[in-house]
Amino acid sequence: MTNMNANIAAPRMMLVGGGTVAQVADVLKKFSLSRPLVVSDPFMVSSGLIQRCLAPLEAAGFSPVVFSDTVPEPVDTVIEAGVKVLHAGNHDCLIGFGGGSPIDTAKAMAILASGGGRMRDYKVPFQADRADLPVIAIPTTAGTGSECTRFTVITDHERDEKMLIAGLGALPLAAIVDYELTFSVPPRTTADTGIDSFTHALEAFVSRRANPFSDALALAAMDLIGKHLRAAYHEPRNAGAREGMMLGATQAGLAFSNSSVALVHGMSRPIGAHFHVPHGLSNAMLLPAITRFSVAAAPERYGEAARRGGFAAALDADALACAKLVDGLTALNRELGVPTPSAYGIAPKAWEEKLDLMADQALASGSPNNNPRVPDKAEIVALYREVWVGDGRNV
Repeated sequence: MTNMNANIAAPRMMLVGGGTVAQVADVLKKFSLSRPLVVSDPFMVSSGLIQRCLAPLEAAGFSPVVFSDTVPEPVDTVIEAGVKVLHAGNHDCLIGFGGGSPIDTAKAMAILASGGGRMRDYKVPFQADRADLPVIAIPTTAGTGSECTRFTVITDHERDEKMLIAGLGALPLAAIVDYELTFSVPPRTTADTGIDSFTHALEAFVSRRANPFSDALALAAMDLIGKHLRAAYHEPRNAGAREGMMLGATQAGLAFSNSSVALVHGMSRPIGAHFHVPHGLSNAMLLPAITRFSVAAAPERYGEAARRGGFAAALDADALACAKLVDGLTALNRELGVPTPSAYGIAPKAWEEKLDLMADQALASGSPNNNPRVPDKAEIVALYREVWVGDGRNV
């Protein structure tokens, strides 16, 4: 039985649907906001996609300022630079426009600008509940769910550590979820962010902190992502697939924000910190092996996830469904071209030398403790080695 006591947090307002980005100025007006700092990335600017956000703001008479010096995996030095820009202007809100990185950057900027100090001062177990300026999140990928979570993940550049920062200060005031912004997302990003969102839903559902509220969202998300991920990957202009993936990613974000992530995310963050593997891709590298490691500890949950995600038939018994889930996730990685760490180009010696530290950092994040099967350090090291080799099953 899942935990019936749940502390639920979500944005105060969410606009969901095609073309909703055009209403960004109306959203600001609802909250009496008018002086946004738009946090984005260089590609959004160079491709012109940022105009989808800026044009309606300018048409409403606003004069948005853009900070686009973000990087794919947010780092504390960029947050500090962004806070300087924030303090230099008379801004009353931040708009995170882009993938998970610009949104996570905007959230971290709001927290750091309010409390001062350094970003590492706010990592878990610290409760980062204060952010004096609100964030409006507009995702352009169907993946991280950051637009509706109370988390942000920032790399400490001095320690090569991906820090989980959690609290109401990281929760956006509003989210605009417009699937039309994802039409131009390339297949590699579609695959990685899509598997990331499925991982969010799966981990929220099997987590020791699962509850009926998060369960409903996680199951709905797995259903949508299972139905639409392959089509979104193979047919980038498929509107139905893009819409399904965008809704699924947001539901998965709400699910894990109100439950938790688990071992996949705990082990994924150090890979990103040390080897600069994009977050969704490092999750995808790990997901089949960690699911294989974990299923026996929660066969009913993993079995239901397999059926909802389309990996198993409705009448399959739990044991069969679990086996089909592991095989199906392996096959999905193969279809979507997910490489092993070795195939990605990480040097064997560099990988082996970091295993001990990565295992320590994974455990320190707390996420592995939410897993149905809680590993010790030696088991985490063994899983890293298994993922490296690929074992012929997730190459």
